[in-house]
Amino acid sequence: MAEDIFLLNKDVLIIKPPKKSQVLLRTILLVFSVAFGVHICSICIKQSNTLTDSEPLSVKVIDRPCYDYGCDKSQIPYLHYPNPETFSRAECACNPVRLFVIVSMQRSGSGWFETLLNSHINVSSNGEIFLVNQRRDNMSSIKTTLDRVYNLDWFSSASKNECSAAVGFKWMLNQGLLEHHDEIAEYFNHRGVSVIFLFRRNLLRRMVSMLANSYDRYAKLLNGTHKSHVHSSAEAETLSKFKPTINPQSLINDLKEMELTVAKALEYFRSTRHILLYYEDIMRDPTKLVDVQEFLKLPPMNLTSRQVKIHQGSLTQHIMNWDDVNKTLQGTTYESFLGADY
Repeated sequence: MAEDIFLLNKDVLIIKPPKKSQVLLRTILLVFSVAFGVHICSICIKQSNTLTDSEPLSVKVIDRPCYDYGCDKSQIPYLHYPNPETFSRAECACNPVRLFVIVSMQRSGSGWFETLLNSHINVSSNGEIFLVNQRRDNMSSIKTTLDRVYNLDWFSSASKNECSAAVGFKWMLNQGLLEHHDEIAEYFNHRGVSVIFLFRRNLLRRMVSMLANSYDRYAKLLNGTHKSHVHSSAEAETLSKFKPTINPQSLINDLKEMELTVAKALEYFRSTRHILLYYEDIMRDPTKLVDVQEFLKLPPMNLTSRQVKIHQGSLTQHIMNWDDVNKTLQGTTYESFLGADY
């Protein structure tokens, strides 16, 4: 017999398999394992060569969006995180910025008011940017200009850039604002721009200031230099020496026209988030500036300006034909304009 047979007892029979069969089985298993390993290695090498020959993978890192989870949810549309093209906000990138515009009329205190805002460490108000006609030729040029300002890519002496908490400018009613009011109001609402209306209650004093400023553009009373705003009492006194003559025949209609223009602006932009201020109220009550800072959600500061008021005191000192003006306005709704400044 080929197998070895062992008899342990009469009831048990054990047959031991041959040693050659185990060796053959192990040999086959080893060969199969090696072949399979070689096959797997060849596949890996081919994949590695494919990745090496192809274009390198482009990995785009997406920044985590900034969000203030502790803020009032109603304020979220007015919180912005600009990404300027001209500089990096660096560590201030997640500091929210509020967008604003000062809507006003010439000689209504807007220049003085803007210097007050710019005295705040976190505010950048960039002046009368639409004074240049090309920037307001049409709605496209207006939008392009607005986008630059609100993306922090507009540079002026007031720009604080990186860590600004509020950025804006002043816009006069006669600089394309009323002509394109529908589109501009839609832009303000879409971008979350807050509107600060600043007007003057005493329109007669505004008229005196406008006529005197217009005269000085040519007369240049301050050593041959025209100045719309001054920083000393001496300069203010020099400019106030000129007394304009007011046409009494057109005076009431002129005042009505100013009132109508203001009323149109308030109506056109009533859908925006806004606050209405008057120059005289701020002069009488400086706490109005606290209201403005609260409106812009700024940390409160003491706001200051170096500008000096030009036409102070009674209007009798500043109008050449005072008697005619006084007679024209007596008994009308504008009679109060003849009185004190504030």
